[in-house]
Amino acid sequence: MDQTSGVRFLALGDSYTIGESITPTGRWPVQLAALLRDQGIPVEEPQIIAKTGWTTDELSAAIDAARPSGTFDLVTLLIGVNNQYRGRSIDEFREQFRELLARSIGFAGGNAQRVVVLSIPDWGVTPFAQGRDREAIARDINAFNEAKREETEKAGANFIDITKVSRTAAEDPGLTALDGLHPSGRMYAEWARLARPAAQAALAGRTQE
Repeated sequence: MDQTSGVRFLALGDSYTIGESITPTGRWPVQLAALLRDQGIPVEEPQIIAKTGWTTDELSAAIDAARPSGTFDLVTLLIGVNNQYRGRSIDEFREQFRELLARSIGFAGGNAQRVVVLSIPDWGVTPFAQGRDREAIARDINAFNEAKREETEKAGANFIDITKVSRTAAEDPGLTALDGLHPSGRMYAEWARLARPAAQAALAGRTQE
């Protein structure tokens, strides 16, 4: 493979991937691409398929509509918060997430190591959740993430825990966007930093092909 050709990056998700309430440059996939470029990896601007409010099945339908073509060198997947928020079952989530993960691996040319899955952040620590049962939200998200981790590891893809750092927003208001719910660019920078090692490792063999 030509070492100078651009690295293709597909980012799949929901509001957390499209960057609701922040500027496009603050989106975590965009920040991740910038970090990889700093390491000398010629990453193209990410192709993002994501929209606020999407559940697993809605993301799958959107992928059908977008029909991303060709093979991607890096694929990221961050989905599930809206399944939890709407009270949908973990069993349904597991099945639909497994299908999305398989599709993601397909977009990566069948190489699961080029797929990076991020855990669901905890929206229960945000001002939006005031008056709700924050402990119950945390328990739900932990349960969804356990299913997500199991399926990711079973498939041989990379699982990145961003839930822990998402919970630091409880003490630092600057980590939440002005809408009181979604992360700020600073929080997304933390997610990009956590995802970078796996993404960089996933791309390490690319120039040897």
